[in-house]
Amino acid sequence: MKKIVLSVLKVAALASFILALFTLPVFAALGRDASSVRDDQAHMKGALRVANTTNSYTVHEIQMPSGTVVREFVSPAGKVFGVAWQGPWLPDFRQILGDFFEPAMSSRDNRRGRGPVTVRQSGLVFQSAGHMRAFFGRAYVPSMVPQGVSPDLIQ
Repeated sequence: MKKIVLSVLKVAALASFILALFTLPVFAALGRDASSVRDDQAHMKGALRVANTTNSYTVHEIQMPSGTVVREFVSPAGKVFGVAWQGPWLPDFRQILGDFFEPAMSSRDNRRGRGPVTVRQSGLVFQSAGHMRAFFGRAYVPSMVPQGVSPDLIQ
């Protein structure tokens, strides 16, 4: 009887673990697929619109209730190659930078003093500036920027 109860508990624990894996949020973070832009919208509780479409990229814009706007730049291959933000509050960098969060934040933490933050690495450019109630910035992966697109467009 004890073995049956333990087996049932093990199966229940395994089922709970598998269910948790499928319910983890997926965001359209830097370097990830664009198919999850709607998940970003839900997480930010914002209004989503396609702000611009060209042959080289599409810009998905999320207006957060706080007034901050996050733009996600998506290549024709369906990858988010750049993100930009502007508004009274900084966005959730862990969310919008995805796998690039740790490199951006560790480099940022090594700086001295106040003022704008610029991180330039071979695989990431991160720039953030502003002051209370007026923040702006951008981040992009140079190798993912579509050919013929200038990184200056990511704003």
